[in-house]
Amino acid sequence: MTISLVATSHGTDVPAAREAISALVDAVRVASPHLDVREAFVDIQLPQVETVVDLVDGLAVVVPLLLAPGFHVRVDIRRAADRPWVVAAGTLGVDSRLVDQVVRRLHESGATRGDVVVLAAAGSTDVRALQSVEATARLLGKAWGAPVRVGYIGGDGTPVTDVVRDVAGPGRRVVAASYLMAPGFFHDRLAQCGADVVTRPLLDGTAVDPAMVSLVLDRFADAAAALDWSAEASAPAG
Repeated sequence: MTISLVATSHGTDVPAAREAISALVDAVRVASPHLDVREAFVDIQLPQVETVVDLVDGLAVVVPLLLAPGFHVRVDIRRAADRPWVVAAGTLGVDSRLVDQVVRRLHESGATRGDVVVLAAAGSTDVRALQSVEATARLLGKAWGAPVRVGYIGGDGTPVTDVVRDVAGPGRRVVAASYLMAPGFFHDRLAQCGADVVTRPLLDGTAVDPAMVSLVLDRFADAAAALDWSAEASAPAG
């Protein structure tokens, strides 16, 4: 029997996004050869997470490759984890390693302390997701050394286009700090928000930051501690 890490992302039909997410999963696999690392999705792509957990050879931890809790965590991932041999880990955010990655993207974009920074997230109708993004913005403000506003591309919360318009002014640039996992639909919409600069997403097909790998593995380890080893006998045999 083994323990499987089921790395579960939203799913996308954008090739660049698929490659970026798969690169993270591959990096986790390389970093932990003792684990059975499998890729799964909650929408658009296959295999679905429920299918994957029913095919593992032993116990499983579903690790959401999602930045904040929301519908897919509350429904799809919870449903997949409703098996004796499965537990679900927390989402990747809130975490200082994500903040560090956003700060790196800001530096790469040429942003300065004189710019107005807006943390731009996908958005959600789930209040816990919004609270998670707001908490990340507070951490980013401390790390960046200046207040950070928050704008959303969809869902509830103030639209990023409105925030950019409100903070824009003569003699100062507005920088939209992308709080998105990968390129794709939401990042394309973000590029049209009116900001002077839009940073790259957390993953974009370049080399995967080791801190992102450690974040996924830490979420796995935290959740694995709650596995019921007596349920191993009821787990599927691959």
